[in-house]
Amino acid sequence: MADKITHKGGCHCGAVSFELTAPADMEAKSCTCSICKMTGFVHYFATQAEFRITAGEDHLTDYRFNTGTARHLFCKTCGVKAFYVPRSHPDGWSVNTNCIDMTSVNSLTVSEFDGANWEANIQTLREE
Repeated sequence: MADKITHKGGCHCGAVSFELTAPADMEAKSCTCSICKMTGFVHYFATQAEFRITAGEDHLTDYRFNTGTARHLFCKTCGVKAFYVPRSHPDGWSVNTNCIDMTSVNSLTVSEFDGANWEANIQTLREE
C-alpha cells in the first residue's frame, strides 16, 4: 500500500475546510447517478479515521433523498459539496477530489461508476 499523506481542501468560499489522509497518487470515481452527474462530484472514499472537518461544520446544511441514507452536505454560503456521507459507504466519507488542494496530489486517476444503475452496480464499488 502506498504511503499516505495529509491533503487539505474545502469549499469555494473557504468557510468549510477539511483534511484527508490518502496517498499522493489517488484513484477516484466519477458517478453517473442523478446528483453526482449534476454536481460534477468525483469521489475519493475515506474511512472515518482518514477524514476530518477542520472548520465550518456549523456552515453545512444537508440534503437527503431516495432512501435518506446518504447525507449530502453543502456549504450554506457558496453551495459547494466538498464531502458527504455516501449511501455506498455509510460509515465513512466521500470526498470531492475537485475540492482538494492539488498541490499535494502527484496523480489522480478517475474511472467511471455506473451510478445511474446504482442497485445493479453497487457491489462492484464496495469490492474495490
